[in-house]
Amino acid sequence: MKTYMPSTARAEAKWWVVDATDVPLGRLASQVAAILRGKNNPTYTPHADMGDYVIVINCDKVALTGNKINQKMYRYHTLYPGGDREIAYSDLLKDRSDFAVFRAVKGMMPKNALGKQMLKKLRTYKGENHEHQAQNPQPYAIKGGRK
Repeated sequence: MKTYMPSTARAEAKWWVVDATDVPLGRLASQVAAILRGKNNPTYTPHADMGDYVIVINCDKVALTGNKINQKMYRYHTLYPGGDREIAYSDLLKDRSDFAVFRAVKGMMPKNALGKQMLKKLRTYKGENHEHQAQNPQPYAIKGGRK
């Protein structure tokens, strides 16, 4: 019996387009993270970058369930004394929705160098227009999104 080890050199990454319209943010982020890690491929290998490229469009139309739009806060620190800042997600989605989707996906990726490498294959856009038509991206339907 022989053990098969897939090579990342032979892996041909696909490009996927995900429409975030009316899809809950957490559900979108978890499924996009799985694609970036390569968990949708039969040759998934945890210690190798076998994932595909993902383009998320319409980030400004992403949904938050429950009352998260009013209660959830984005918190950060400016690295100066007293530099705690927080922004309500209603304001964050209005101004920087592509950043909110990026941060949600980043939180579901591995916290190591491999996770950073995989995260470089994510592109987020507020509207429908993106600059990756030359890669012939295929549409990807998020499972369990709102109808």
